[in-house]
Amino acid sequence: MNIHHLELFHHVAKHGGISAAVRHMPYGIQQPAVSSQILQLEENLGVKLFERSPFRLTPSGEELAAFVGPFFDNLGPVAERLRVHAVPLLRVGASELVLRSHLPAVIQQLKQGHPELRLALRSGFQEELTAALRDREIDLAFLPLGGRLPAQTSCLRLMRLPLVMLVHKKSKMKTAAEAWTQKRPTELLISLPATESISQIFQRGLKRLGVTWPVAVEASSMELITQYVVNGDGIGVNIFLPDLVRHPAVRVLPLDGFDRLELAALWRGTPTPLIRAVLAASKTYIAQQWPDWACDDKLPT
Repeated sequence: MNIHHLELFHHVAKHGGISAAVRHMPYGIQQPAVSSQILQLEENLGVKLFERSPFRLTPSGEELAAFVGPFFDNLGPVAERLRVHAVPLLRVGASELVLRSHLPAVIQQLKQGHPELRLALRSGFQEELTAALRDREIDLAFLPLGGRLPAQTSCLRLMRLPLVMLVHKKSKMKTAAEAWTQKRPTELLISLPATESISQIFQRGLKRLGVTWPVAVEASSMELITQYVVNGDGIGVNIFLPDLVRHPAVRVLPLDGFDRLELAALWRGTPTPLIRAVLAASKTYIAQQWPDWACDDKLPT
């Protein structure tokens, strides 16, 4: 018998049906995939394991559920006991800026209680890191919120950051509103890819103003946006973090009336004690650095 098929059957038997099992699975899987694999298990055994509607285990299904239940139910407790003797590993995904300039302070605080903590750091765009979290390649991601969360994913909102426009000091532009005098600004726009929240929030704000301004220079990081403005390659849109946007050659223009970017921590399933400790340390760090922008979401229990 296929062990994965047995795992799926265990969740179906435990939660009383395929749709309920999909909602409670510790990882993402679609209902048709579960149905197909349960059918393969029944074909392999040559017996029907449960009635579909209304749900009811057959005698064969009850026997199999009683056999596999103790194994799958005890996987979590056994793993926790084994992890007590292991050196903790935390796999974190975030932007280069977060990993380089802000996460070290959080980890330093965390190591007071976990001195042997090992780290695996991964940078990337939102879509890449969301996929890595979904596929359990990372344990925790610090990302802007945008759209619906993937199945089995939880989040803790950490801070709400204002967006700003960046122009070269030689520019005559003193306010962002001056750019809206043209419904199609002629200056080159420097921003992250269109799939990133910064670009999406900015474009939504432009749409409300009736302005069309496509990205001309697509940067691979927020730091590059500022650098390209310094180089005189156009006007940038970025989040307002002083260490990110302040430069002697750059003028920072507030984007009044534009939505803010919500930065959150995302994880899958029930947060481990280590993840809860990172979340607590992150909230403390943000409250100290940017108290006016910090979110008041409660830590998971």
